[in-house]
Amino acid sequence: MDFKREKDEATSLKELAIRSVTGQYQCEKFRALDDISFEIYKGEVVGIIGTNGSGKSTILKIISGALIPSKGKVFVDKNKVQLLTLGTGFDYELTGRENVYLNGAIIGYDKKYIDQHYDEIVQFAELEGFMDEKVRNYSSGMVSRLAFAIATVREVPEILILDEVLSVGDMFFRKKSEARIKSMMHAGSTVLIVSHSTSVIKSNCTKAIWIEKGHLRMIGDPKTVCDAYEKMGTA
Repeated sequence: MDFKREKDEATSLKELAIRSVTGQYQCEKFRALDDISFEIYKGEVVGIIGTNGSGKSTILKIISGALIPSKGKVFVDKNKVQLLTLGTGFDYELTGRENVYLNGAIIGYDKKYIDQHYDEIVQFAELEGFMDEKVRNYSSGMVSRLAFAIATVREVPEILILDEVLSVGDMFFRKKSEARIKSMMHAGSTVLIVSHSTSVIKSNCTKAIWIEKGHLRMIGDPKTVCDAYEKMGTA
């Protein structure tokens, strides 16, 4: 997967405008993923680990269809995939109630579905009495709880992709969110998890994939892969 990024990034809008007008705006190719190949079978729970910027979220977006790879192919029924990533599409100038409908629509819920599950979302997020306030007045924990509740209210899909959704809110809400995710995982879905927590990968996954700086480092038993990854951090 290749991206374009600006060489010597402009430090202001004025500088960017001048570069664009004078033809000094230059881009370079950045390879986010290089020769990544693996297979995932029905019913597997697969954890993807790697340091920041290694391409973990990029590979999830490619699998879900949100990104088209520069080269290569992904064989997956995208109609069966649900990608859960928190807070995408939130408008902080709107109320919590309005954001439920906005964010739900972005995820793919219709208004009737949101109407039916609105009370469930609010109750799970523990935000009764706050839904008519603008989200800009929410704490980061309140935003995370609302985003998680919206993203996980739907029926369990056949292929569930979780991008760093197991670290939201305070300790008590994390336990509740982990319980909800585990119930989704144990309902027969094929699950892909990106998490910085190797303990989450070890305790929940049947297979682990280690991607480092865009390259595939290891695939195998979660404990073996996570132990090797942790040793890299102490080397």
